[in-house]
Amino acid sequence: MTATDDVIEKAALRAVQLATDTLQIEADALIALQARLNQEDAAGFAQAVRLVLACKGRVVVSGIGKSGHIARKIAATFASTGTPAFFVHPAEAAHGDLGMVTPQDVFIAISYSGEAAELMSILPIIKRLGVKLISLTGNPTSSLGKIADVHLSLQVDKEACPLNLAPTASTTVTLALGDALAVAVLDARGFREEDFARSHPGGALGRRLLTYVKDVMRTGDAIPCVAPDTKLTSALLEITKKGMAMTAVVDTDHHIVGVFTDGDLRRLMEGACDFTQISIADVMHTKPRSIRADQLAVEAVEVMETYRINQLLVTDAQGKLVGALHIHDLTRAKVI
Repeated sequence: MTATDDVIEKAALRAVQLATDTLQIEADALIALQARLNQEDAAGFAQAVRLVLACKGRVVVSGIGKSGHIARKIAATFASTGTPAFFVHPAEAAHGDLGMVTPQDVFIAISYSGEAAELMSILPIIKRLGVKLISLTGNPTSSLGKIADVHLSLQVDKEACPLNLAPTASTTVTLALGDALAVAVLDARGFREEDFARSHPGGALGRRLLTYVKDVMRTGDAIPCVAPDTKLTSALLEITKKGMAMTAVVDTDHHIVGVFTDGDLRRLMEGACDFTQISIADVMHTKPRSIRADQLAVEAVEVMETYRINQLLVTDAQGKLVGALHIHDLTRAKVI
């Protein structure tokens, strides 16, 4: 092994050790945070939750440097879980953005030292507005800790950085505490999957919980449909024309009386019969699976999976045929 290879090998081994040390230090910091929330910070945390729940405006989260990056994420988490929130940069706030803050808001200020100059310069105005102030710092006796209505501790024994300088364990604790606040608030609000989906319409969950059968079903002339007295040969032409591998059978009032599928045709072909003499009513299924147009598309998926079918007829509240749904329609809509 060359000297260069030896150096690389030692660096790689040290890297693994530093990585495990980092994870252990940050894990220990989170355990310490959990202990504080169960003891001395319990009342403060509960009061912070009360302030957010009682807020008639928005939650404004602010911080600078690494604390600012974490503050942005905390604001985003609040906003996506039912609490209107936004991030404001303290330096920009001092140059006009403070106008976004109203007396009905709650302000969460984040600074590990509790002495960030940019943040401290805007807090007197925040207080004069009557805005409730929640501070997250590593020092309860800091300037920020003292003026807050509620203070929550971010204190860590040491940073994961080998120099004990770069914010690492402290930012992990800050992020986790922000998540804890958001989770406590969303639970108190009764926030559910449906509410989350409305905030995330572009995601998979949003599609599953916001897409209805009526949004993806085939309608009008695209629905394969014949009368009970239709000859099987004509019904097969309808199946081929509409490309759904089945046809609905309806009465004169458009109520569903049956269905005939490609699978039924294959089974019928196993016997000797004259297709020209058979009416669709003689070979159709009289109890087809169906779903209402106002049901969620994901419910259609469940029906298809349960009964191992690829098509569903869609009805209105009176049981009349209003649409047809193929599993490919659900795939294209990214419901599955």
